Amino acid sequence: MTEFSSPAFESSARTPSAFPVKPALAVALAVLADWLFYGEPVGISAVAFSLALVCGTLLTNFTALEHKRLLPAGLLILAGLVPAIEEFNLASLAFIVLALGVGLQLTTNREVHGLGERATALCDLYLIGPFRFFRDAARSLHIPALISGVIIWFIPVVLGGLFATLFVSANPLLEKWISLINPAVIWSHLGVERVLFWLVALSTVWPFLHVWWRSRSEAAAKTGEPIPQAPPAPARSVGFFGVATILRSLVLFNLLFALQTVLDVAYLWGNVALPSDVSYASYAHRGAYPLIVTALLAAGFVLVAMKPGGAAERSTVIRPLVYLWVAQNVLLVASSILRLDVYVQIYLLTWWRIAAFIWMLLVAFGLILIVARIALNRSDEWLIRANLLTLTATLYLCSLINFAAIIADYNVSHSREVTGQGAPIDINYLLSLGPQALPAIDKAFTPRGWSDLSLVSRRNCLVEQQQKDMASWRAWGFRSWRLQRTLDAAKNSTTG
Repeated sequence: MTEFSSPAFESSARTPSAFPVKPALAVALAVLADWLFYGEPVGISAVAFSLALVCGTLLTNFTALEHKRLLPAGLLILAGLVPAIEEFNLASLAFIVLALGVGLQLTTNREVHGLGERATALCDLYLIGPFRFFRDAARSLHIPALISGVIIWFIPVVLGGLFATLFVSANPLLEKWISLINPAVIWSHLGVERVLFWLVALSTVWPFLHVWWRSRSEAAAKTGEPIPQAPPAPARSVGFFGVATILRSLVLFNLLFALQTVLDVAYLWGNVALPSDVSYASYAHRGAYPLIVTALLAAGFVLVAMKPGGAAERSTVIRPLVYLWVAQNVLLVASSILRLDVYVQIYLLTWWRIAAFIWMLLVAFGLILIVARIALNRSDEWLIRANLLTLTATLYLCSLINFAAIIADYNVSHSREVTGQGAPIDINYLLSLGPQALPAIDKAFTPRGWSDLSLVSRRNCLVEQQQKDMASWRAWGFRSWRLQRTLDAAKNSTTG
């Protein structure tokens, strides 16, 4: 693959009068996106924005389009918008993205043929294209040093801001400290989230307004001549995931994570008293899930940055920073598990909380496997196999565990009715767990303690379901057999 830009698009991009139109339209579309989407529910607004983006693309690239393909491309885009008109969801969003990308390819990418090359070009449009906005903006200033600085610091600043946002959302102490800062009035209306939203909006629409494709040379493909390769970049060249970028990212990320680690060690592990307006329940609950998202993002960054055999992986400075950062991520996952445990002690156990425990353990083990892959110089294929094996073993063990009985027993034994503190028993939730919860239900509520006839009826339905399962050999299961023995023993002791 070599970088390629259609001559028509190159000439249109170089026209002085045409260049200001594209940034102006990009800003106009970002304003429209802000009005349609920021803080608002998404529905037909996605269709309206897609149509506006199509109009902007036609306006900025009309003279260079394949006019014979405009009609089929337009029909394809309209067909892709129909599911979103019916109802906006992930599936309809996927059709919008696919229709817009394929429609742009049909009318502009005339030197790409074959499904594989078109799929590659589509991935390039959505995965690489948004970053070209920052490259083109830097190049328009004609300052090479500024370009290098933007490229080197783009990943650290963007990901660092995302990590900081997740930490603030996960930690009420950080949120409280930040709220004490008195920002300017305009910043109070703007906010970090809105700035990031505008950057995402601008970088998303820019590839459609300033079309640029990466393709094979048509002449080389026809004659069978080898495809010319770009000359190797000098050692001092920079990139979005070059050694300089990765080094700065790891230093910044380690400092950010260290702040959260110190707070967790002090307040969560060391039991230091929290401020009077911050409870342990809120401190534990708010941080359980955002920190897992943080760990997953960190794992993705390490996998992308530390490619097997790459310069970053061979660096004697970067490797220790990676190990330190992964260790902090493992500690954050452990903190998330402890946070969830504190929350369960207060609000009892559910299916989703058990799933969260298992998921957190898998994330922690996955991070350890990443370190093992780097330390042992293994391939990404080895890492995938190890994670799949771990996931398979976990699912196999989970299939042997009676989670419904565990949840019911835990909730009864840790309820307010039994311990005098914590949450009261949610009998409706216990009944929803199925027949396996019957021993715990009967332990918590004796037959004489049932005052709600509807609950009695639901409990009897569980008993009937269990008896029906045991009546047919086709529905027999060892777990159901053990439950029936327990119920029979409890019945005999009561009658005796």
